[in-house]
Amino acid sequence: MNSQLEPAVVADGLRVVRGDREVLPGVSLTVPRGEVVGLLGPSGGGKTTLLRSIVGVQVVAGGSVSVLGQPAGSAGLRSRVGYMTQDASVYSDLTVRENLTYFAAVLGVPRDRVEEAIAEVDLADHADDRVDRLSGGQRSRVSLAAALVGRPELLVLDEPTVGLDPVLRRDLWDLFHRLAAAGTTLLVSSHVMDEATRCDRLLLLREGRILADDTPHGLLARTHAADAEEAFLALIDAEVRA
Repeated sequence: MNSQLEPAVVADGLRVVRGDREVLPGVSLTVPRGEVVGLLGPSGGGKTTLLRSIVGVQVVAGGSVSVLGQPAGSAGLRSRVGYMTQDASVYSDLTVRENLTYFAAVLGVPRDRVEEAIAEVDLADHADDRVDRLSGGQRSRVSLAAALVGRPELLVLDEPTVGLDPVLRRDLWDLFHRLAAAGTTLLVSSHVMDEATRCDRLLLLREGRILADDTPHGLLARTHAADAEEAFLALIDAEVRA
């Protein structure tokens, strides 16, 4: 990573309120460029809300979010940020190739990126299948390919490995690290703690609060834990005692 580059994401006192519930009570964080940063925590802890705030599709009550040097949601970020939601965000009545061809045209990227993105998510054998005839895991991979097709500077991925078999999960994490090595920043959410060791840096989120921002090694050393799950529980116990 080029240390002289500004961070990919900077959140300062970010607040999100839904109804009478404060989902994010003032989150501050920094995501450095060119790394795979894991956003881990239990379901319902605010991960998706935080990611939506970063890509600029979440109404916020206070604070600020800067993405690649611009306010989150700025028009200039549309081709620079790729976003994969938990639910498949592609057209079910189109084939895999037709979906990616459409998104490539919207982004103005070369057509050869379509075939590259299909290969990256291991869907070459299903390129001409309609999305509504694919399995849930395959549909998720089409959404991932759609996020990849424009070669964005920042990839925001919400639970990208849910429902995938261990081999494909491993292959996707290998892909994430190849992208990071080439300069892409990845912010990847997960509630599966064993994925923590695959990240360069970890943000542990619980009930809308950042419990830790550290490397996997630093987190384990700090909590004297054997794995990320044990470290997460140790941090929760320490918070309760405080």
